[in-house]
Amino acid sequence: MTLTLSDCQLALVQRPIERKIFLEGPAGAGKTSAGVERLLHLLDSGVSAGAILVLVPQRTLAAPYYEALSRPTVRAGGRVAISTLGGLAQRMVDLFWPLIAEDVGFARPDQSPTFLTLETAQYYMARLVQPLLDQGYFETVVIDRNRLYSQIIDNLNKSAVVGFPYAEIGERLKAAWGGERGQAHIYDEAQVCATRFREYCLAHNLLDFSLQLEVFVEHLWSEVAALPPGGDVDRSDAASLCRDYLLATYTHLLVDNVEEDTPVAHDVLREWLPRCRSALVICDHQAGYRRFLGADPQGARALRESCDEQFVFTESFVTSPSLHNLAVELAWSLNRSSATARTQGSAREDNRDLDQEGDVRAALTHAYYRYYPQMLDWVTGEIARLVHEEGVPAGEIVVLAPFLTDALRFSLVNRLERLSVPTRSHRPSRALREEPPIRCLLTLAAIAHPGWGICPSRFDVAYALMQAIDGMDLVRAQLLADIAYRVQEGRPGLGSFDRINPDMQERLTFVLGERYERLRGWIADYVTARSPEFDHFLSQLFGEVLSQQGYGFHRDYDAGRAAANLIESVRKFRWATVGARFPRSSHTGGTDGGAVDAPLGREYLQMVRDGVIAAQYVAGWQVEPGDAVLLAPAYTFLMANRPVDHQFWLNVGGSGWWERLYQPLTHPYVLSRRWPADAVWSDTDEVETRRETLYRLTTGLVRRCRRRIYLGMSELGEQGYEQKGPLLQAIQHVLRRLG
Repeated sequence: MTLTLSDCQLALVQRPIERKIFLEGPAGAGKTSAGVERLLHLLDSGVSAGAILVLVPQRTLAAPYYEALSRPTVRAGGRVAISTLGGLAQRMVDLFWPLIAEDVGFARPDQSPTFLTLETAQYYMARLVQPLLDQGYFETVVIDRNRLYSQIIDNLNKSAVVGFPYAEIGERLKAAWGGERGQAHIYDEAQVCATRFREYCLAHNLLDFSLQLEVFVEHLWSEVAALPPGGDVDRSDAASLCRDYLLATYTHLLVDNVEEDTPVAHDVLREWLPRCRSALVICDHQAGYRRFLGADPQGARALRESCDEQFVFTESFVTSPSLHNLAVELAWSLNRSSATARTQGSAREDNRDLDQEGDVRAALTHAYYRYYPQMLDWVTGEIARLVHEEGVPAGEIVVLAPFLTDALRFSLVNRLERLSVPTRSHRPSRALREEPPIRCLLTLAAIAHPGWGICPSRFDVAYALMQAIDGMDLVRAQLLADIAYRVQEGRPGLGSFDRINPDMQERLTFVLGERYERLRGWIADYVTARSPEFDHFLSQLFGEVLSQQGYGFHRDYDAGRAAANLIESVRKFRWATVGARFPRSSHTGGTDGGAVDAPLGREYLQMVRDGVIAAQYVAGWQVEPGDAVLLAPAYTFLMANRPVDHQFWLNVGGSGWWERLYQPLTHPYVLSRRWPADAVWSDTDEVETRRETLYRLTTGLVRRCRRRIYLGMSELGEQGYEQKGPLLQAIQHVLRRLG
């Protein structure tokens, strides 16, 4: 595909090779497109592909570069490295492991390291923290255990990406706590858990994200290192070898979305940029959506001082003048206070950067209803009209909410299916057990492994049958489960459809019975000749049965992606737990203190039942335009960095657009470089942060829309409460000004 470049883009792409450029501008200004073309220009100019490193803060943001490099016109030879700093750190730790393992403090430096995913890190954290919970830790914290584990891991990650010792986590959080002093002890308990986890990792050669990054920055990248007590190669030599390797290998840097990256990443770039031959650093204005993950927009902008020249793109290739004006109006409304509204309203309004050709009314459609279901009916009706009457591709429509709950997703999918509109959803931070296809697979897995002694409830079996068999409704699934599902001596099993009395067979229908019998027969055959690995079983169950015609996963792409993610998760769990499993007494309550003899699949099932939060899977972010209407949380859509023609904002009056997630054991703004170590987090800080976050969120959404935004508003929200959130108030200000 040939891309037509603007004069500004062309001027940047064709700059001399030996230049270091800082490019900034709003979303939609063509910065990433220019970055892609600059990369291709380097290759066409004779730069070796192996000398180029593309750095992004999140793997999914690298999609445009992978797509460009897959074009048949790209010059052959070598391979461009595309990575996050975390991915680069893992590669370097793995490569230089023999030089630094003993110095770092790993108990088994002669053995290979094991790198943990978010899921496997939660597995180990849960087994270490559970005994402390039994002793009374976190008694005053009302939160699911899986969220508790993930917040402790998040604290460790913050210490690594910000660059302070993990032993200071508790003290930093306590210093900023402004509530009851007696409650501050939970931060001490969180510190104990973090320390216990780190010590276990060092004892068993396990590296979670935080330890990977710390080892890389402090032992392999840093030029200042103390000599160890002995050994032929000291730490400074290891760091010198690693730095020399990276600086000599990757002499051309291309860094995209640097505003979403972390302070430590910026530190590394600040040292790397003066020593490379060429660089392009791309920064979005008014972004930094990943602040809850440590993003540092201020540190990103400071990197311009390390570059030879600066480019600023201002023209949007996405938003129309009308949408530009909508963004300006919303920004003005969100940033106004009651005082400025009374004393400076007219002056500030005169200074707004409005496009004279834009009319906000042409870019905004809204409807206000009393009840929430009425608003959903209007939204889905408008989507159906766009698809069927105006010919808008379904992939150019996105439905956004601050949180996409199961109830909301079901309501939208059900309504749109009745209107013959295809849908897909993406909720990357959900626990694995909350995804219906995964629950189905794991329920069938428990039945296929009766020796594990895991007996699903009848409702779980009925739900699994409904998901697995095409055409099976919940009533028939419940009847079939009541009749055919049996637990004998702690072993689950399914009975034959042929043994059901004829009247009930007719009620269930023979078509569904034949499909059920084929599934039951496959499971029975597997029980007698089972696969050696749990991920192999899941792959066979999906490929040989559930994806076939007549079964629930056939042509269901969401279910297919969920199954692929589950199989990948199990495979990584198997790799990460070999040699570092817990004794059964720490998990099942047994008394033997030896190595775990429970199968890995059983351990994995228990981990999922505990509510482990899913890691990030790139496949879940990939979608072809025209595929289906996307249902997603607002921040998930922003991080996909993909513009669409039409956006629907749901529950505009809800507080979810404004409030932060409840995180009693961590704090993304306190655990940052921008927060003074001795300052107390006040209500004023909270309100100002929420206002700034909402402003960035709405601006980012508008800049990723080409044609129109639809606002769904209801007096009563999903839970039946009155809706008067700050976003609704800001929109009302805009509408009043428009008359």
